[in-house]
Amino acid sequence: MRFIDEVKITICSGNGGSGCSSFRREKHVPLGGPDGGDGGDGGSVYFQADEGENTLVNFRGKKVFKAQDGGNGAGRQMHGAYGEDLVIKVPVGTIVRNEETGAILADLTEHDQRVLILEGGRGGLGNYNYKTATNQAPRKFTDGKPGVDLEVELELKLLADIALVGLPNAGKSTLISSISAAKPKIADYPFTTLEPNLGVVSLGEKSFVVADIPGLIEDASEGKGLGIKFLKHIDRTKSLVHLVDVSWCLDEFEAFEQYVIIRNELKKYSDTLDWKKEIVCLTKIDAMTEEEISKFQNFFEEQLDRKVLPLSSVSGRNVDLLKSLMLQTIEEANKQEKQGK
Repeated sequence: MRFIDEVKITICSGNGGSGCSSFRREKHVPLGGPDGGDGGDGGSVYFQADEGENTLVNFRGKKVFKAQDGGNGAGRQMHGAYGEDLVIKVPVGTIVRNEETGAILADLTEHDQRVLILEGGRGGLGNYNYKTATNQAPRKFTDGKPGVDLEVELELKLLADIALVGLPNAGKSTLISSISAAKPKIADYPFTTLEPNLGVVSLGEKSFVVADIPGLIEDASEGKGLGIKFLKHIDRTKSLVHLVDVSWCLDEFEAFEQYVIIRNELKKYSDTLDWKKEIVCLTKIDAMTEEEISKFQNFFEEQLDRKVLPLSSVSGRNVDLLKSLMLQTIEEANKQEKQGK
């Protein structure tokens, strides 16, 4: 299934049914009074988050979604049927925006969360409502109120606890396949990952969700490469795992330049990304000597003034340690978030 994370659609609430102008017609009741019933209200439009959905692909062909109109009133004070509400199910993490103004109408971050976007039109009044002491035979009734049309933009931001970032072919797909049940496409050329992948990592009785973000390149924040459209998926994550492929670098300076490129793109895209907790991993170390690994590790730690983790997803070196560090950073971020509220 193709991953689709942005789509524009038109939603319409139902029209209210019209009221009825009617008079009783019964044998032996020559002066029957007004008995026109009211029209039914039109259906409203809701958006509801559903964890069973993981893409907006269902909206690709259909562009207009309309709730049911209310029924018209009838004689004998019969009210028109209420129009059925329209509940549009979207993936958890979907943002609904007014396409014209850009205003956020709903941010659906929890399963079964439901938000009313458009109310249906009110049903009109039948002539029964206008009977008074001085007007015993009113013919007045009102039409139902029309529904509302609105163009909205749906944007899906993946809900993950931690994101894997780095240049293309840094080993993100291999890592997520080794720590979770996710099975992304893996090859030895750049841009293997063309869409985000989610994986659930279990650690004892605890678990967390990891997102494999397609590789970023220099100037990605300005629209270059494949990564620009996926930067937004990092927004909701608690922390980052930054993978740097050191296997092909001539020296530690060239490796560190890779790291700086991605950090600059994250900062240019959003200051919040620049402040997220980060674990730095040196990947694809299988063909390197211990002396070479130490040289790269020491240089990175001197530049960053914190620990850096050499990692091999193939041999499994430090993978379990990374999983523990990931859980630790997520829990620390959650704690800080609660303290900040």
